[in-house]
Amino acid sequence: MTAGRLDAVLLDRDGTVNVKAPEGDYVTQPDDLRLLPGAARAIRALNDAGVPVAVVTNQRGIALGRMTEGDLAAVHARLAELLAAAGAHVDAVFHCPHEEGVCACRKPGPLLLERARDALGLADLRCSVMIGDALSDVQAGLAAGARTVRLSADPRAEAAGGTVAPTLLDAVSELLAARAAVA
Repeated sequence: MTAGRLDAVLLDRDGTVNVKAPEGDYVTQPDDLRLLPGAARAIRALNDAGVPVAVVTNQRGIALGRMTEGDLAAVHARLAELLAAAGAHVDAVFHCPHEEGVCACRKPGPLLLERARDALGLADLRCSVMIGDALSDVQAGLAAGARTVRLSADPRAEAAGGTVAPTLLDAVSELLAARAAVA
């Protein structure tokens, strides 16, 4: 990963911070949310280093009627609760509630990341990193001008110009080590 400044880290949610529901299903209730091993530790490390963290997540389940905005708010409250129990927090959460192909905010489009950039008070995302488990996360990061990390147990996974790490904790550890090396 590229050494240097780290203004913010933008995280996909499902499959990056929490266990992804089986294909075709969605995390629709607070009790459905389970953090991935090491995810809270990774976010806390970013918090301890003073790096802002935002979640940017597609939530198509709303458009499909499988959940409401209220359900999603309850899931995100549970996420905040689980992170807080580990001494961690995210600074902001942004979501796209739309069906595929009907909006500008759904990743791989960059609008959610641009909203995070603005909310975090950043001039741009060149010194920030988008981390996610899907190619669409990487594509959104690149479209917004951010560096990217794709999470995959397969080091040969397509990274589309970014890097690959097996877990969020591995990615964050590398980012923070690279940042410290130039400090």
